[in-house]
Amino acid sequence: MNPEILVMRIPCQLRRLVVLVSALALVACLADSTGPDASSAPPARAFGIWTPGVNETCTKEQHDAYSVVGPDGKRYPTWHPPTDPPSGCTFGHEHGRDPSGSRLAALVGPIPFGYANEQLDTWDPLNPRHEDHFGHKVEWENDIPMRVDSDVASPLFDVRCDVMVKLHQGTHSKDAFTNNVHELVYHIVCNDGTAMHVTMLTAIGKPGEFVRSCDNSTHIAVGAPTPLNSPEGGGQRLIPDRECVLEHMLVGSTRNSNMSTALHESWQTSNQVRRQNGQSIASFDPYFQVPSPSRYYDASATALVGRPMDMCYATEANGDRARGGACAEATGNGQITGITWDDPRSPFNGVRRKVDINGNRISNADGPLVWYTDPYGRHGRPEPFPGSVRQVIARINTVLNPHGPTIGQERNYGGPGVRAPN
Repeated sequence: MNPEILVMRIPCQLRRLVVLVSALALVACLADSTGPDASSAPPARAFGIWTPGVNETCTKEQHDAYSVVGPDGKRYPTWHPPTDPPSGCTFGHEHGRDPSGSRLAALVGPIPFGYANEQLDTWDPLNPRHEDHFGHKVEWENDIPMRVDSDVASPLFDVRCDVMVKLHQGTHSKDAFTNNVHELVYHIVCNDGTAMHVTMLTAIGKPGEFVRSCDNSTHIAVGAPTPLNSPEGGGQRLIPDRECVLEHMLVGSTRNSNMSTALHESWQTSNQVRRQNGQSIASFDPYFQVPSPSRYYDASATALVGRPMDMCYATEANGDRARGGACAEATGNGQITGITWDDPRSPFNGVRRKVDINGNRISNADGPLVWYTDPYGRHGRPEPFPGSVRQVIARINTVLNPHGPTIGQERNYGGPGVRAPN
């Protein structure tokens, strides 16, 4: 009998018991990652790289106090609020939703930002990938209703999941124009026994290029990626370019700017955790979307980066300009001048995001709970090896929810002083 169907036929109370036993086993596996006090741990490459700008009131020391020891015993930055509660000082950037509210927080602990990147230094030292601090963004939701991948079974079973994700999604710099490799942390636990705790470098689309977001089809080659041997992955990075801005943001007098088409970003991931022989252990395909990034691709610009805020003040020869919406609100219909791209008054700061929780699949009924993979989620083995990352995946075969749901769409993570780069 198909294992997915077998799980669904277990009586409800017995299913809860099976899930509880599985959860306890996962707790035991995840608990092994505890380490020493962060202040005495050696720093990882990702730690201590943020310094305050002229608009920030927090010190570097106040920022670095938000740290955690990773499974390798090194000190990493982790989530912090945009305003430091003890002092009231501001950091000028945010990392999304406070993970302490997630039911998974007690299970997985604080997220070490940059852990997979650090392991790549060991796994492939000639081809490192280091990312900035701003781009680490956390989103989560408890008790999400999910759908079994069956038109018959879906209406019959109330499958619900707790999900917490973290992607490094920088939307302020030129990094993602060429670089398709970004750190992803993915935690999901469901009441049908589905559970994954994965940290990896996800390859989103092809290295060296992105896809124009306003037409979803034009591939724009920009240059060499970092690292040079970046693997090609599934999915794609939909990013706006100057053509999107000129067509949909700068418009004639009879139209209002269509900001959602001009500037929307969608990073559509397709992730696989694989055994040494290439066989899939688990896969998941969340999409990460940002409606108001602080950059777009401009091939004519010296640094290849254009700023939406600058376009609020631009007028084309034919009279087309930004009309209505975010530009009108920020500038008081043009009365407020001099707002720069990194000004806290700019609405183009990436503080609104949403995540589509797509396609959760596990093929691990005959495998261990703990796998060790390379930083890209490949070469999975039951035992650790230099540069390996520990993945915890339930012993189950299951397919859940190929088309959603969406989380975070109603939240705004801005706050006092939050601005691009963010």
